[in-house]
Amino acid sequence: MTLYDIVFYFFAVITVISGATVVMSKNIIYSAFSLLFTFFGVAGLYVLLNADFLAVTQLLIYVGGILVLLLFGVMLTNKVINVDMKTGVMQTWPGAIVCGMTTGALVVIFMATDWNIVREEVTMTSTTHTLGEMFMTSYLLPFEIASVVLLVALVGAAMIARKDTKSEA
Repeated sequence: MTLYDIVFYFFAVITVISGATVVMSKNIIYSAFSLLFTFFGVAGLYVLLNADFLAVTQLLIYVGGILVLLLFGVMLTNKVINVDMKTGVMQTWPGAIVCGMTTGALVVIFMATDWNIVREEVTMTSTTHTLGEMFMTSYLLPFEIASVVLLVALVGAAMIARKDTKSEA
């Protein structure tokens, strides 16, 4: 077992255990903090897959933005709304059935796939320069269209969320 394998299993165990804690915890704050470790584990797996751009994006977008926003929302509304997560037969059996079907499908896919095993050493190269060049040349128009669509969605969400301050006459 090489150091690469040990680091992979370390990040895999962190990701799976913290992901399970996110789903199974009855306390929403524990779930939110476990989500932090899940995101870090996924970023570590991206680094091991030589996807440096995805790893940095995972850290900046999910950990730096979405998770912080989620934690602030949970902490600010925890006193206002008492969340009582109930678990019982009505939630457990459908969840177990879906979990079993998903596990079965993954096992079938795993066994049916002809895995390509690379024996020689693979050189690690950065993908950031290539992605940046592609965004600014051949994929410039779709990139700009996506940014305009996101801006329109943000303005629309702000318009829907703001309160109407017109006084009745």
